[in-house]
Amino acid sequence: MKNEEKDISHKEDLLCFHCGDICKDKSINKEEKIFCCQSCKLVYEILQENNLCKYYDIDNNPGISPSIRSDIKYEYLDEETTKRQLLDFGDGKISTATFSIPQMHCSSCIWLLESFYKLDPGVTHSQVNFPEKKFIFRFLEEKTSLRKIAELLDSIGYEPMINLDATERKSRELYSKKLYYKIGVAGFCFGNIMLLSFPEYLGIDKAADPMFYQLFGYLNLILSLPVFLYSSSEYYISAYKGLKSKVINLDFILFLGILVLFVRSVVEIITQSAAGYMDSMSGLVFFLLIGKVFQSKTYESMSFERTYKSYFPLSITILKNGTQSTVPLAKLRIGDRMIIRSGEIIPADSILFKGDGNIDYSFVTGESMSTQKVMGEIIYAGGRQIGSAIELEVLKDVSQSYLTQLWNSDTFTKTDESRLQTFSNTISKYFTIAILILAFGAAAYWMSTSINMALNVFTAVLIVSCPCALALAIPFTYGNVMRIFGRNKFYIKNTFVIEKLSNATSVVFDKTGTITQNKKSLITFEGRELNEFELSLVKSLSRQSTHPLSRKIFDFLERYETKEVTDYFEYVGKGVAGEIEGLGVKMGSEEYVTNTDSDIHYNHENSASRVYLSINDVILGYFNVSNSYRAGLAEVVQKLEKNYSLHLLSGDNEGERGFLQSYFKDPLQMFFKQTPENKLKYIKALQNEGENVLMIGDGLNDAGALKQSDIGISISEDVSNFSPACDGILNSEEFPSLPNIIKFSKDSFKIIIFSFAASFVYNLLALGIAVDGLLKPIVAAILMPVSSISVVVFCVVSTNYFAKRRKFK
Repeated sequence: MKNEEKDISHKEDLLCFHCGDICKDKSINKEEKIFCCQSCKLVYEILQENNLCKYYDIDNNPGISPSIRSDIKYEYLDEETTKRQLLDFGDGKISTATFSIPQMHCSSCIWLLESFYKLDPGVTHSQVNFPEKKFIFRFLEEKTSLRKIAELLDSIGYEPMINLDATERKSRELYSKKLYYKIGVAGFCFGNIMLLSFPEYLGIDKAADPMFYQLFGYLNLILSLPVFLYSSSEYYISAYKGLKSKVINLDFILFLGILVLFVRSVVEIITQSAAGYMDSMSGLVFFLLIGKVFQSKTYESMSFERTYKSYFPLSITILKNGTQSTVPLAKLRIGDRMIIRSGEIIPADSILFKGDGNIDYSFVTGESMSTQKVMGEIIYAGGRQIGSAIELEVLKDVSQSYLTQLWNSDTFTKTDESRLQTFSNTISKYFTIAILILAFGAAAYWMSTSINMALNVFTAVLIVSCPCALALAIPFTYGNVMRIFGRNKFYIKNTFVIEKLSNATSVVFDKTGTITQNKKSLITFEGRELNEFELSLVKSLSRQSTHPLSRKIFDFLERYETKEVTDYFEYVGKGVAGEIEGLGVKMGSEEYVTNTDSDIHYNHENSASRVYLSINDVILGYFNVSNSYRAGLAEVVQKLEKNYSLHLLSGDNEGERGFLQSYFKDPLQMFFKQTPENKLKYIKALQNEGENVLMIGDGLNDAGALKQSDIGISISEDVSNFSPACDGILNSEEFPSLPNIIKFSKDSFKIIIFSFAASFVYNLLALGIAVDGLLKPIVAAILMPVSSISVVVFCVVSTNYFAKRRKFK
């Protein structure tokens, strides 16, 4: 029988006025308002004292129940080195900083945080970036500090998320800011140069008013200087670096086209022989930069290539001479005694010195079961303590721990090599040489007729041959593909991933957390049917334990009320016991509850964990806690197996082999009890056989396989919080769209190839006309942005068409 299907009614719950959680009773109250804990009541009193109770009028129960805070938790924020890392600006008097506030969830949160200056007089300004969950504030250093602000935020339920990765990310944002500045300069100058060129566009005779004609020419020259010297500087630098490395890349041709347009225009404006082509030059640079920003904008919000620093806390609590203090993680040394509380990640390999370790290694292994540790055992970096606080002694520095050795291994370094980019660079190398020979040859041929004609032909050939269409095809096609992927909750690291996906020949799946759901387990009860009272006893007892199975059962029984438990005791690795309303309740392994068999074990028919239950020593049955597979798994496998070789790797036992064979037809390509090294070696073996491997994984232990594979995709329940070293992150809800993602990548690759072919045909035709002297430089300069726009329109329209075919939003 399945107790989860029973419809049990219960009495109306008492809800906390602040956070909305269920209150045990009415004992904690103020002014007829009931609170679930003293912390929620304290937050209410703080808001009331500062006339901020409008917070509760915007949304019902909008608050977050604050955790119990240690007085030394934010002590490290007083250190000057840490402050310098976190401050956006500081002159010794006024400082500006940004904190990530993941708890921010509604309009009340926004209102309260933007009114934060009323809580701390030292804060002069506060604002919220809700989509990015960021809190930006300015404060007076003589009145308050980063530590005080963080403590106040924590006290009202908005604990700031501060980690090493956040302090090191600022420098990476500088490049995108410079790109925006360059686009702004180019766009402003391009628009104004076009306005000042209207006399030329309208064919007005310059003899009618030579002073204005000359004035407009010089104004265009002045406006073109920032575009030539600043906005297009990236192409000069790239061309110089290419020549220095004895490589002629596409940027060299772009540089040559920009240079010829500018120099020729300067000569014509100064000599008053013509109006020049400053509008075409600035327009060309503007469109090229738009392509770059369009490409980078799509993955700017995601943080890839995150190392262990993204997950570890910025500071750690240490015990020295009987006194607790916090130090930055970088200052943690061998021999230091660490205090790790419930939910905290262990940042270095250590020995358990005091307390009972209940270590969740899902961060490292991706597997859901926790590991019990006793005093004297080694606990490796990356484990998360679940339960009471423990005391550890550091064995290795952070950079030398197992976790970072695995992460920083040379094997995990993947070199991104785009065949399209290599192809375009190779072609452009010979294409440029051919164009230079052609331009000089054509100029020499026309020299006998007219020097002016020879110069026109030379300029027209260089301008019209500039492969700007080629330069825009890749960023606009792949940029639009990245935008569409992002809109459908698939976030890729760079444009090379799209090309690699289109070339995949084998697909390797991890099991736990990849094709199974982390946050959902199928739970049933086998035995005598339990009534509502007995289910409330089970919920009450399981609430006391931090064991993953107890937590799953507690969540499963969320509808039932909880009762007070006395004489509670937890036998590590065995089970739990307690007295509830005079009844003795036991839950745990078969051996513990029935005095037979062994520890909690797996039923090898379905790999379900059994949790036995007895009340007053009467055995009532057991809960089956089994895996729940992702929706659409059968369809995904069915579609992929037609064109790809499928493989399954798992760190779990073989309990579900029989069940999984209904999905994966080849039993020889299903492997269980695989360590991270085994997975990595398996990927290598496939690649040695000539396979292009797509790895679908989850968990940091998959980082080796994800890096070693040609394409690594992580399936994640929360793309903002979990980003292992991979090429892409797919939200678990979009797992059924995996086959269409690969097909769409193939479609976009074809679009690029077609664009390349069309651009080369256009260049050859235009060159033929230019060499014959039939193409004036002004016409060539107009054709250049027109061809660029045509390529952009084709690429965007084509990718949108194929996106609809593949049923993307």
